[in-house]
Amino acid sequence: MKTLTKEMQTAITPSKALELLKEGNKRFVSNLKVNRNLLQQANETSDGQHPFAVILSCIDSRTSAELIFDQGLGDVFSVRIAGNILNEDILGSMEFGCKVAGSKIIVVLGHTKCGAVKGACDHVEMGNLTALLTKIRPAVDDETATKENRNSSNAEFVENVATINVKRTVKSIMERSPILKEMIESGQIGIVGGTHDITTGEVNFYSDTMRLGL
Repeated sequence: MKTLTKEMQTAITPSKALELLKEGNKRFVSNLKVNRNLLQQANETSDGQHPFAVILSCIDSRTSAELIFDQGLGDVFSVRIAGNILNEDILGSMEFGCKVAGSKIIVVLGHTKCGAVKGACDHVEMGNLTALLTKIRPAVDDETATKENRNSSNAEFVENVATINVKRTVKSIMERSPILKEMIESGQIGIVGGTHDITTGEVNFYSDTMRLGL
């Protein structure tokens, strides 16, 4: 697998970027990962990097974006935080990745059985974690389908909240970053939300969050 150059990155459209991620996830699920010389890639990217995607995902040890999308060094900017929540530092990182470094798509990636989402469902309060979980709480409140057992013991409720959390984050990126919104609306970059199933490894992208340019 070739290391991405500026020319290769420039030629990738938002739609093609999503396709590359889908193909990589298929390889991961099938255990057919591409053979890469990571040391060679480290050397080839030492003077510059040209990732095609910015992926916001959870810190969960099972959800490494590079692994589940079968990507190498220099391919993706990986932003990881519990509950794949959004703040101004993450927005700034996304703006750097797209406006400055040339990435073509932003992916907001949740996952099944997320501990941070469970914590928000249970109204956990603990040190600095309290402030982080408050950023997920609107998704808990937005989940109106579940009338009883609105806590982490209800697996369906947890997954519903996780999905809403991803979709809210996609929307918030557009609302809170004029730079990224303009790039998305002009077709320079795309954006999409999805969920990684930690049992099967499969990523499901949400079509109602998908903006892939003109």
